[in-house]
Amino acid sequence: MTWRDQGRSGEKGKQRVVVLGGGTAGWMTAAGLVRLLAEAVEVQLIESEDIGIVGVGEATLPHLRGFIETLGIDEAAFMEATRATFKLGIDFRDFGRIGESYIHPFGSFGEELNGVAFHHYWLELREHSLAGPLGDYSLAVAAALANRFCPPAADESLASTYGYAYQFDATLFGPFMRSFATNAGVTRHEGKVIAVRRDGSSGDVTALELEDGRIIEGDLFIDCSGFRSLLLGGELEEEWEDWSHWLPCNRAAAVPCTHSSEDISPYTTATAMPAGWRWEIPLQHRMGNGYVYSSTHLSDEEACEAILSNANGRPLADPRILRFRPGRRRRSWSHNVIGVGLASGFLEPLESTSIYLAQMAITYLVELFPVEGKIEPQDREEFNRLVDMEYDRIRDFLILHYHATSRDDSDFWNDMRTLRVPDTLADKIDLWRNTGRIAKYSEGLFFEPSWIAVYIGQGVIPNRHDARPGVLDRTKLARAVDRLAQAVSKEAQSMPRHRDFLRADPTRIAQTG
Repeated sequence: MTWRDQGRSGEKGKQRVVVLGGGTAGWMTAAGLVRLLAEAVEVQLIESEDIGIVGVGEATLPHLRGFIETLGIDEAAFMEATRATFKLGIDFRDFGRIGESYIHPFGSFGEELNGVAFHHYWLELREHSLAGPLGDYSLAVAAALANRFCPPAADESLASTYGYAYQFDATLFGPFMRSFATNAGVTRHEGKVIAVRRDGSSGDVTALELEDGRIIEGDLFIDCSGFRSLLLGGELEEEWEDWSHWLPCNRAAAVPCTHSSEDISPYTTATAMPAGWRWEIPLQHRMGNGYVYSSTHLSDEEACEAILSNANGRPLADPRILRFRPGRRRRSWSHNVIGVGLASGFLEPLESTSIYLAQMAITYLVELFPVEGKIEPQDREEFNRLVDMEYDRIRDFLILHYHATSRDDSDFWNDMRTLRVPDTLADKIDLWRNTGRIAKYSEGLFFEPSWIAVYIGQGVIPNRHDARPGVLDRTKLARAVDRLAQAVSKEAQSMPRHRDFLRADPTRIAQTG
């Protein structure tokens, strides 16, 4: 039996898109295409209930808010369905030095003045012991530490200087997106793929054969089959670029737990461990806990023992071991197959980038979609350039967390501290050390505040900074910065507690956002 429509293209000339794999990446892709390219595509998705998903607790970045809004998803309904909480940033503990911590916020530090970034004023005052911790000048940091939350203001006031993301149950997000996508017009097929059919001359994939004999034909195929990468890696044999020598953490021991306190933190916690780091992700109904580690430095049994002894809350299940390999495909778009999510690449969840990387690929695909049915080589090349750039820059940012450390208490941290980092990261670190400046770029993830948070939070203080703050009256400058810190603290204390905001009428989210 063949699932086919009229001729080569679908109904009314629409392009037939076949998504292989459900889960987060698959259903986000299907929903994005059917909503954003409704007049150009008809979307089918193949998944099997027998194939599990990787999802544990999922922390995200603020970009997901835009994706949900663009698709027309109600935020309150999404949060209720996925038992989500709000997230203002990530609390990093013991990374630069044991006993020290900092928050990487979704927001700015102070504000630029006369063309000079705030951190240069802070560095000038710090040299003379006239500045508090950098986080004192970030509303996102202050609110997170106080366990308070409300959506940012829509004006240009201090209350508008931060963003937020979500922390949700990944096992609930996929089904939520599936319901949304199927209601929007995506056709779902239950079954396992046993064969891939290709055009003899072009090498393009033409159809997927299911174990029950059905043939699913298409014009464009999106591989969301996870680490198996059935189409991109398996059938097309696109090469994998392994980054294990830079990012040796290749496993995680995950365990859900009860809440250990009445409060729910509006941030994710990442605590450095002897062979990696462990996460704490607060959801409405439980805590997500996990230990991301290098199997070269720690056994699975030791990891499970460590997470159970350090987990925040009472375990609700036995630890589950997840195995992965950091890196990406050399090409994420080959022939008429595009990899999204784990089929394209993987970077460990230290900065909550997993869903962002899938969303990023979906966004670029929508922008470069072959609406007329013909895939232009330059569009494919541009997609691959953009995806590679995103992965490479995030890779460098993650390596920085491990490399910028004075820790020498374990073989793992000794290895990471003395690691020869990629030249692209070495150049960024040199620029920061010598000038106090952050490399500027218009595309990609993690701009100036993110790099500043990690550099300063982990003790990488530049040798010099912009000279202009040094010519100002230092006493007046210190008073102005102190007033900013007081305003930040006052604004944060005026917010409701995070748990109270979550318990309020869900319509409040839309009304105040």
